[in-house]
Amino acid sequence: MGGMLYLAIIVLGGLAEGFVMNRLVMPGDAAATAQNIMASPLLWRLSVAGNLIVPLCAVALTWVFYLLLRPVNKSLILLSVFFNLVSLATEAISKLFLLLVEPILGNAGYLKAFEPRQLQVLADLALASHGIAFNIALIFFGCGCLVDGYLIFRSGYLPKFIGILMQLAGLAYLVACFSALFFPAFAELITPAILVLPLIGESSLCLWLLAKGVNIAKWNERMGIS
Repeated sequence: MGGMLYLAIIVLGGLAEGFVMNRLVMPGDAAATAQNIMASPLLWRLSVAGNLIVPLCAVALTWVFYLLLRPVNKSLILLSVFFNLVSLATEAISKLFLLLVEPILGNAGYLKAFEPRQLQVLADLALASHGIAFNIALIFFGCGCLVDGYLIFRSGYLPKFIGILMQLAGLAYLVACFSALFFPAFAELITPAILVLPLIGESSLCLWLLAKGVNIAKWNERMGIS
């Protein structure tokens, strides 16, 4: 279940944030972005829907990780759960800004009150607000990855190298997101290269859960089940 949920998150997130956003959103060109979105409304709506499904899957995945890693350290896995819940709440709110974009651009009432250029700027502001909120969400998620990576490393029933990769993923999220929020020039230099680390770490954990799972005997031993 954990592997399937993680796979859904990776695929939907990659399509929505990676493919569609890169295809439709033109940074620094509000007019071109607006034209692209209004020319492909179905693609845009599917992207936003995918963006909403991701945190739904991630809530269930957080529950799975809690059950999976609680034998290692109950206090630390609770800390990870709290980091992830804050992250997911912030991420869910960030999708509100995406849901505003199409109505801003296509509402006939708005067109009577504002110039098209003004609506394009408002839509661009909504996209920028989504980006800011999403970076904040990923900061908390990165902290959760650091904790999860440590617990995986110490578990004995999951590979230590995946724990290390998850910690590197968390560190990469923290560097990338803090840079995007406070040092945008530096962020442009390191992005997207730095995001290779999260891709490798999260994909490795996803594939391991799908293909191998956990060492049940050692998990039972940690749980005190004979």
